[in-house]
Amino acid sequence: MPAILSPPGAHAPAGSLVERISSRLSPHGLLATQPTRDGVSTLWITADDLRPTLAALKEHAGASLMLLDLTAIDERERTHREGQPEASFTVVYHLMSLTTRADEVRIKVPLGAAAPTLPSISDLWPNANWYEREVWDLFGIDFVNHPFLRRILTPPTWTGHPLRRDHHARATEMPPYSLTEAEEMHEQDALRFDPARWGMRRHDAHSDFMFLNLGPNHPSVHGVFRIVLQLKGERIVDAVPDIGFHHRGAEKMGERQSWHSYIPYTDRVDYLGGVMNNFPYVMAVETLAGMTVPPRAQMIRVMLAELFRIASHLVFYGTMAQDVGQLSPVFYMFTDRERVFGIIEAICGFRMHPAWFRIGGVAMDLPDGWDGLVRAFLDDLPKRLDEYDAMVMRNPIFRARTQGVGAYTTAEAVEWGVTGPGLRATGLAWDYRRHAPYACYDQLEFDIPTGANGDCYDRVAVHVAEIRQSLRIIRQCVDNMPTGTIKADHPLACPPPKPRTMHDIETLIHHFLGVSWGPVMPPGEARCCIEATKGVNGYTLISDGGTTSYRTRIRTPSFAHLQMIPLLARGVMIADLIAILGSIDFVMADVDR
Repeated sequence: MPAILSPPGAHAPAGSLVERISSRLSPHGLLATQPTRDGVSTLWITADDLRPTLAALKEHAGASLMLLDLTAIDERERTHREGQPEASFTVVYHLMSLTTRADEVRIKVPLGAAAPTLPSISDLWPNANWYEREVWDLFGIDFVNHPFLRRILTPPTWTGHPLRRDHHARATEMPPYSLTEAEEMHEQDALRFDPARWGMRRHDAHSDFMFLNLGPNHPSVHGVFRIVLQLKGERIVDAVPDIGFHHRGAEKMGERQSWHSYIPYTDRVDYLGGVMNNFPYVMAVETLAGMTVPPRAQMIRVMLAELFRIASHLVFYGTMAQDVGQLSPVFYMFTDRERVFGIIEAICGFRMHPAWFRIGGVAMDLPDGWDGLVRAFLDDLPKRLDEYDAMVMRNPIFRARTQGVGAYTTAEAVEWGVTGPGLRATGLAWDYRRHAPYACYDQLEFDIPTGANGDCYDRVAVHVAEIRQSLRIIRQCVDNMPTGTIKADHPLACPPPKPRTMHDIETLIHHFLGVSWGPVMPPGEARCCIEATKGVNGYTLISDGGTTSYRTRIRTPSFAHLQMIPLLARGVMIADLIAILGSIDFVMADVDR
């Protein structure tokens, strides 16, 4: 069902973001409002109205309004755009209020094909910096007055913009790779480090630069990640993160995989989160299809997601302690992680990347004896967590290395788009499972752990408390697991129930096409978010009425969180930066996608 546009200003609740935006626009600034399948208010406005509107909105809302995402769409090959303003490219701004679920809005700006340009808003929301660089890199849309507009995910010598529809999606679409000596010299020259090009300045007229390359291959940066440090002695004057080494084009892959066959790719984004990555993707597809997932499948999903939250947090806990000098905890905690994987393997048949969620439910029902395995783990882990508290959290050296280090306020967290434990460590009890409950979280009891100082220690403490809350959630799932089916009775559920294939040839053909080509989703747009292991993770999907996604957008928490490194690093010792990096809890595949 294609999106149908309503008259400007229709259905805007009094005092809402939509109403405030509408009131700030010029007489012809609001081009249309677009109902979408996810129910998020979507406004089309002119490029001229963008910056003054957002500036006024930011001034009015203050620290409660977060720029959750900023991305773009290449509209040039899209068929189903009935009623939408004419555009070759669309830039999308997703704003979210942290005070009320209803205050969430998607702003779209249509742009032409020739030299698409918009004003930068990186001075309004600092986290827009990397998002605008990403849009320029992958779509070729320019942002005027951006302080550092250069490629961020692709190499500096890359030709073209990969997320444009006319850019190749596979290496087989290109001629055989070759590199002449002159081209090799050009590539090498592009890698030469020029401090001025990176926005770095001298300490004073009588001093020169002193630099340290931390990474891209260093155990303390937790992946293929580089930070260029400008130093004065051992104090950090400036830090410039350099990402993109792990970029694999996960969003581009979404345009060539069927709705069903893309599920395993999601596992590899936050590769410590397992099925947690499947969750927002399949929910977005189900929203497009208008599909209701059975209660048993919903609770199974939640139980598996919380098991993976525990597994991911245990990795964070152990490696964080290791980063500041403790070697023993990581071995104990990885032993507990192995027990989690044992349960996941017994249920899903695979450990780290089971790709076990399906469109409409889960791959199969729970096996016999699953509850005994889970209950034994629930009874055992709390005692071990008590031991780790004594070993790590009450260790005076660990406290000295983490307390008062890398602190930021709630207002700064919102400015930079920080979600998850990093936001809650500042004292704000905000969790997407409570803010916008999904699956069956509204039926479960759990607390939202918070910190007080927003420093490295509080971020670790929140993670530890969340492990205990996950155990509490899982126990409720075990005690209250519903009976019934594990997949929706819907024609677009994939794969369809196999027993029906024995009834008649039409059903067999439907099953064959559903598995091989995948379901055909009705045209429309949908976005779903979850409280993932590291913060808010979301998928925005656009269907053009085919078997593949026209546009797949992955909003990951790690991408937003790494932007804060310069703010947190300036003025601290190099050793403190290692503690700060460990406390952020990121993985590079979640950053680079």
